[in-house]
Amino acid sequence: MTKQLQAALAAMLVLSTVSMQAQTGTSARTAKKAVRKKSESTLERTLRELREQMQAQQAEIDELKQQLSNRDARLSTASQDAQAANASASAAAAQAQQALTAIQSNHEEMQTLSSSVSDLRVTNVGLAQTLSDTKRDVTAAMESPTTIHYKGVTITPVAFFALESVWRSRSLASDVNTPFNSTPYMGAGMAHVSELNFSGRQSRVGALFEGNTGPFKLSGYVEADFLSAGATSNDNQSNSYTLRQRQFWGQAAMQNGFKVTGGQMWSLVTETKTSTDNRTENLPMTVDAQYHVGFSWARQPALRFQKSFGKFTGAASLEQAEYIYSASNAPANFFIGAAGTGGGLYNLTANYSNNVAPDVVVKGTYDAKYGHFEVGGVGRWFRDRYYPAGTTSAGATNDTKAGGGFFANLRMPATKYLDVGVHLMTGTGVGRYGTSTLPDITVHPDGTLATIKSQQGLISLEGHPMKKLDLFGYAGAEYAQRTTFLNDKGVLVGYAPVTANNTGCNTESIPGGTGNGLAGGAPYNPGGAANCLGATRAVIQGTAGFTYRVYTNPKFGRLQYQLQYSYLTREGWTGVGGAPKATNNMVFTGMRYYIP
Repeated sequence: MTKQLQAALAAMLVLSTVSMQAQTGTSARTAKKAVRKKSESTLERTLRELREQMQAQQAEIDELKQQLSNRDARLSTASQDAQAANASASAAAAQAQQALTAIQSNHEEMQTLSSSVSDLRVTNVGLAQTLSDTKRDVTAAMESPTTIHYKGVTITPVAFFALESVWRSRSLASDVNTPFNSTPYMGAGMAHVSELNFSGRQSRVGALFEGNTGPFKLSGYVEADFLSAGATSNDNQSNSYTLRQRQFWGQAAMQNGFKVTGGQMWSLVTETKTSTDNRTENLPMTVDAQYHVGFSWARQPALRFQKSFGKFTGAASLEQAEYIYSASNAPANFFIGAAGTGGGLYNLTANYSNNVAPDVVVKGTYDAKYGHFEVGGVGRWFRDRYYPAGTTSAGATNDTKAGGGFFANLRMPATKYLDVGVHLMTGTGVGRYGTSTLPDITVHPDGTLATIKSQQGLISLEGHPMKKLDLFGYAGAEYAQRTTFLNDKGVLVGYAPVTANNTGCNTESIPGGTGNGLAGGAPYNPGGAANCLGATRAVIQGTAGFTYRVYTNPKFGRLQYQLQYSYLTREGWTGVGGAPKATNNMVFTGMRYYIP
């Protein structure tokens, strides 16, 4: 509706109202005038009244026009005020929006600034902690270095210092290493006396050398103890035993998991804790330096190749060979080696075989959360030179026999506090790899060699009930099979013939013998078991013990105490007079300090 239309309607309403009021007011005045002027004519009165009405109406119209004009002015002013208010409101809204935007921007900037300040505080705290840690580490490295640096090589010392003892119910005239296959039958005088020996000879010194070139890592390791005897070594006063090479090898390790290792090391036959890595050998926890019956091992010069494929590792090794020989009624028309030659730097009192090839050992391992597993095999070759004519060299020739075997190791946690291990090795000509060193070979009546079947097994239980305490229990056995052949005279030749004389194995002999020129003369000449071949069928051992770490600190090292009890049985093959048997009770103690 337009403003003009609105004004017209308003005017009509006002005029109607005014007309009605005018009519009412006019009637009243007319009555009053009629009273005053009774002599006025009708026409005059009518005209006068009309004029008065018109004047009144005109005054009312003028008043209404003024009111309308005032209203229009007010409406115009109100409209202008409304427009101004709208404009002001729009400007205010715009300003409010700008202010809100500015506030939001400022809030975001404040939040960013606050976050930056918080981050800066954290960074400062972390930087301060890093500086403190770095200072501490540098100080610790200066005061207590874990390695020695020489050019680009780091050198890590390895050592422990030991006081150990062994008591045996049947004397073996041996230090803390037990020659298991020498436990005497009851016919020997040594079977009736005990022995108690103290020793510090298993103390060990060594070092690991490492240099990282980037494409590959170079390592070298040396380890030695004093479990070796020179010509003048004795227990009388100075105990001057000689330093012995245990391990001495170098290694190149590629980034792709391929490693080459050469030198004297543990045989690849030996169980490892991780992959086929050197220095992870899983040895029995015994104080006995000969470890435990059923444990297969050797330390000898070797060249090892290994490659890892994730959790799997494959390895092959070429290792120094040596034969262990035993035979009864053997012919004299052959030889397998000779005594060491002084000029060749071998021991003049030891025998050495003429090896035709190195021992070849292959092994695969798998490492998982639930255990470590190994399978492998060993190949061996034995050669002798024999003389078919017997009394002349006519027809003399060399003869080579092959041997070898299979081995497996399993080591896994049975519970959080107990680890279980199983070892097995079986084959022909592998007796040397057993800790009892049962024979590898014997001989045929014609002078050619024959391999002896043997088996080795060990069950391990190692508990960790406390952080400082380890408990261990082992049960192991080694077996050598009877291997004999009938010659043309009807005599059995070979290892452990059933016709062997065992009649004196359990009858004690009186002292006798003159020794070997160096030792063993009276009164150091106990009688041996006379009339007793006693070829070993099996050696069995059970062991229980514990290791208690009295003190352990990464800065100062570890002090520990060990106690071991073992019961040893040596069983002979049946011969004339029966099957002899020897037993031994052994108690070992050890106190060691390991450098950190």
